[in-house]
Amino acid sequence: MTDPTPVVQHTVAGTVLTMPVRVRTAYQHTAMFVVDADAAQRMIDYSGLQVCRFARGRALVVLMLMRYEDTDLGQYYEYGTNVMVNPPGGSASRATGVQALQSAGAFVHHLPVDQSFTLEAGRTLWGYPKVMADFTVRNGRHFGFDVTVDGQLAVSMEFQPGLPVPSKFTSRRQVHNTYSHLDGVTRETAGEMLLTGVRYRPGGVKLRLGNHPYAAELASLGLPKRALVSSSAANVDMTFGNARVVSQ
Repeated sequence: MTDPTPVVQHTVAGTVLTMPVRVRTAYQHTAMFVVDADAAQRMIDYSGLQVCRFARGRALVVLMLMRYEDTDLGQYYEYGTNVMVNPPGGSASRATGVQALQSAGAFVHHLPVDQSFTLEAGRTLWGYPKVMADFTVRNGRHFGFDVTVDGQLAVSMEFQPGLPVPSKFTSRRQVHNTYSHLDGVTRETAGEMLLTGVRYRPGGVKLRLGNHPYAAELASLGLPKRALVSSSAANVDMTFGNARVVSQ
């Protein structure tokens, strides 16, 4: 008889977290942009990872806003700049097109949040580059938000409503890998995600950059420009496991 999988726990700011960390209720807005792969690579060279060149000279960057409602880390807003990258140490860098994207993971380059507990947990447990920020969210016919870091506007986005996607196309739980780099250490975190109430739209988002250094980095990718596609999810159910050190 084999022993059961041991329970892994971490203590953050006096709170015990049992892995994997669970997100039960959250909503999401994302916009995917096709950008110059060389520019994206320069932006994330510090990580030691390679961008996923799914087409000749092209890479994908995903900008997203999450509102976490019921989670092990509490309630908070989070903005992310994610660059799709090849898994380290494999042959994925030679793949192209859909095949390359199927094996790609998301490297988290920016990750402002508005609560201190999730900031400490994110940096300590997964090496996510979380920083404190202020969020202004506009709910209406068009959903929009502003992210301000250190008193400077970083990103402003406004979304047009998308078209509903039948649940049979989104009801499967997805395995997703994210990558991070903090204090000289690159990490990989495995998780699972189930989206419901999904809507998609070609384009469908207006992006405005501010004067924070984050905005200058996004501008170096050729943003703002028309999004390839934008999306929203009425709920995101996900887990985050323990991080694995890739390199240091």
